[in-house]
Amino acid sequence: MKKLWKGLSIGLLTMMMAAGCSSNTAQPEENTDDTPVTETTWEDQLIEKGKISIGISPDYPPYESYDENNEIVGYDVDMMNELTKYLGTEDAPYEIEWVEMSFEMIISSVQLGQVDIGVAGFTYDPERQVLFSDPYLESAQVIIVKSDSGIETTEDLNGKLIGVQAGTTGESAAGNIEGATLNSVTDAQLLVESLNAGSIDAMVADKAVAENYVNNIEGLTILEEPLIDEENCIITAEGKDALMEKINEAIAQFNESDAQQQLKEKWGL
Repeated sequence: MKKLWKGLSIGLLTMMMAAGCSSNTAQPEENTDDTPVTETTWEDQLIEKGKISIGISPDYPPYESYDENNEIVGYDVDMMNELTKYLGTEDAPYEIEWVEMSFEMIISSVQLGQVDIGVAGFTYDPERQVLFSDPYLESAQVIIVKSDSGIETTEDLNGKLIGVQAGTTGESAAGNIEGATLNSVTDAQLLVESLNAGSIDAMVADKAVAENYVNNIEGLTILEEPLIDEENCIITAEGKDALMEKINEAIAQFNESDAQQQLKEKWGL
């Protein structure tokens, strides 16, 4: 019995060693799953398929503002209505959901996925940490002053109080004016009211916005030298490359269409 037990022990030990060696050298089974990998589409990157939610700040005519019926109107609004025809079809364009907020809140809302895109006269700024579309309109940041202020150049703004809209490239550009003090507010309409009332010495705005104010408010003028030349873009969150690619395709078609020139003439751009 002792010999038999010894033989059985040796046999079991040999089998265990063989099993151990076998498990260490076994090759992984070949993956026979032929299911194709599905790529993320631009529609997958929308909060809700069939609808594009857009962050907008309606205080910046002629880009976007309220009309007498409290409806949001402007170049950006009409442009997006045109772009949705290229995203869907002309007979069944994509639905738009306008989400109103202050300008400086649009970027964080885009980043957090609370809206799909932002459209509010945005210009490229790498510090904003979003994706920028191809340009859809040329622009510039300019300075508006009262016609009788005696201010004719940026050098004359030394020691002056300049109104700027918070979170804009105009705010950054105005920060480079030597000796000037900035007054940042969230609502651009408050700036022109403050300028007209004499509470500030000058204000910064997009060229088209500035021209709109000057044409409608007596006693204002634009300094000849722009602070910076810019181009307007649409923004979306980093990582939504498929969505941005589709938007760029739509912008390219829009830029080549008659609608673009018609809208520029309609809104004085």
